[in-house]
Amino acid sequence: MEIASILKDIEYQDKQPAIKVLLNTPAVKEIRISFKKGQEMKAHQAGYPIVVAVIEGCIDFGVDQQRYILDKGMLIALDANVSHDLKAEEDSIVRLSLNKLDSIERVQQVVK
Repeated sequence: MEIASILKDIEYQDKQPAIKVLLNTPAVKEIRISFKKGQEMKAHQAGYPIVVAVIEGCIDFGVDQQRYILDKGMLIALDANVSHDLKAEEDSIVRLSLNKLDSIERVQQVVK
């Protein structure tokens, strides 16, 4: 059993979103991404389906050629290999749910 809090010990970075692995179980990986207003993750793809949940703030979320404004409490699910990008419209906290086969290192590379 693992227990984590998405809202405790939040850290932000000046130049890029901050990534923290909350849970890494045999079934799933849960990651918190903390954005300062204006920070972004450039267009990228995941090799497996993902779910993104906005816990706090507001995210401008691009999928292919469409833009979606995701406010606090909203979720979006993407199939594998769908190009997407994120930009924080305000300080924001995002929960990223990864397939167990996906790589935490892949996510860390996207923010660099």
